[in-house]
Amino acid sequence: MSASRVYGSNISLPSLDSLFSTEEERQDAALEKVQNLPLDQLHPFPNHPFQVRDDEEMQRMVESVKEYGVLTPLIARPRPEGGYEIVAGHRRKRACELAGIEAIPVLVREMDDDTAVIRMVDTNCQRENVSAIEKAKAYKMKLEAIKRQGKRSDLTSPQLAAKFRSDDEVAKGTGVSGDTIRRYIRLNELIPPLQEMVEENRLKFNPAVELSYLAPEEQQQFFEYIQSEECTPSLSQAQQLKAASRENSLNEEKLSSIMTARAPSVAPREQQVSIPLAKLERFFPKATSSEQIVAHIIRVLEAYQRSRQHGMER
Repeated sequence: MSASRVYGSNISLPSLDSLFSTEEERQDAALEKVQNLPLDQLHPFPNHPFQVRDDEEMQRMVESVKEYGVLTPLIARPRPEGGYEIVAGHRRKRACELAGIEAIPVLVREMDDDTAVIRMVDTNCQRENVSAIEKAKAYKMKLEAIKRQGKRSDLTSPQLAAKFRSDDEVAKGTGVSGDTIRRYIRLNELIPPLQEMVEENRLKFNPAVELSYLAPEEQQQFFEYIQSEECTPSLSQAQQLKAASRENSLNEEKLSSIMTARAPSVAPREQQVSIPLAKLERFFPKATSSEQIVAHIIRVLEAYQRSRQHGMER
């Protein structure tokens, strides 16, 4: 007897799949269709901000694909001009190319441009080893997509439009705050040579954010200076450069004075004499604390000094 009906009755019973799945999963199943597609039908996402590197991690992925195949399908959407646009899975496609695999499982779904951008950013930013500059470009793309969606009347009512904070919306699901998202997006204001330094971890994140407020010509002047002097700024120095830029006083002389200024000197610690307690214990009762021993020694030395002075006065 079929699992979906009872003979002699018009009552339909649910299938086993529907009994053990949620409504959301059933809706997704209706939308999603996994196909085994040739690699030459898959095209990169326009302006994809995440680099696909042929590094050690990629080599490990290639070995995994050779042994186990692609366990998680790519996500793609149909292109009007033919083929499919990858939304998530550029690295998996590259691994298949290197492994000599000609086809790959792909979950094909219809998506508009903004939805595709948001999905692309969310799936890739969850990976490890995503650089600050990659995140900066990705978060900016997602921010612009959310802003466009926010202008649509079917997504945001006029009553809510005033409260719609796109940058905070970008932060949802990322594990970071809206303020952090805004700081990442600031990195897009850096000139390419400084972005490259951030990418290579030669310029730290927080100083880089402060430097992003400098005008492009000021950033270029700063880059040439640190290249010639072989130095990088501290957070304090970057903040001073930002303040000088706001005051329109950041010239070559000011830049040099900020970068060469030494931090305030710290008063040297007083010299100390250390005597092992074991050498002093025989002169004091066992219950005597170290504080009491020190106090007693000071009193003895003071008495000795007074006696010397008294002898000299005779």
